Amino acid sequence: HLATVLTCTMSATKKRSHSEMTKAEDSDSDSGSDDDGPMVGEATGSGARQIIVVLDLASLETIKSKRGEFELLNCDDHRNIAKKAGKDPAEYRPDILHQELLAILDSPLNKAGHVKVFIHSRTNVLIEVSPKIRIPRTFKRFSGLMVQLLHKMKIRAASSSEMLLRVVKNPISRHLPAGVRGYCFSKGGKLYNPTTFAQQLPEDSPVVLVLGAMASGAIDPNDHPYVETTDMVSISEYPLSGACAINRIMGAIEHHWGVV
Repeated sequence: HLATVLTCTMSATKKRSHSEMTKAEDSDSDSGSDDDGPMVGEATGSGARQIIVVLDLASLETIKSKRGEFELLNCDDHRNIAKKAGKDPAEYRPDILHQELLAILDSPLNKAGHVKVFIHSRTNVLIEVSPKIRIPRTFKRFSGLMVQLLHKMKIRAASSSEMLLRVVKNPISRHLPAGVRGYCFSKGGKLYNPTTFAQQLPEDSPVVLVLGAMASGAIDPNDHPYVETTDMVSISEYPLSGACAINRIMGAIEHHWGVV
């Protein structure tokens, strides 16, 4: 039988697999330790223009296969397993997180040093992402990287000791500047032209943007008490994929801030 294993309690396996220029690093501290200081490429200075993106309700769970290897649970490869467990296979969509990370990290806004990313999973695992990481382009390699992270709690660059991904302690508010302003996004939210939304962002302090990384449902603003208002924000009258919405938001901010 294949058992679904919650990633926050899973012990590390001995076998390591290689992903694009990254490797897992064992940690001697408790799960979710923050003892390694700032991430590589992290924006510094309280007055810096910074967009903190929170990708909420991401599907990140692992299972142990018949071969004894751990895999990232997804609707394509593990549909029957999910059904036998009484769960909806359509909810297991880590590919959505993959697409959204590529959209954020490939953006000129991130390359200019204005973006910080956190991932919050449905199983309450909080992950900090370095702006300098190069996310694998293929979903298979991305899955392998996420399995390493969920087992080892940290991912360092293969050629140096630079931290690229790490599991950190909840709640996310402990990792955000005091008094930070934030917005949650939803199709049913108040409609803004992306350019108009970008123009109202603060010029001299960070802002948090919370976007869903799940297949269905909506973000609950009450889960994000640091958000200034419970009013949701929409940037199109049409339903958009998470990656498409991110591209529209990032593009508008880049235009307003003069990032080419």
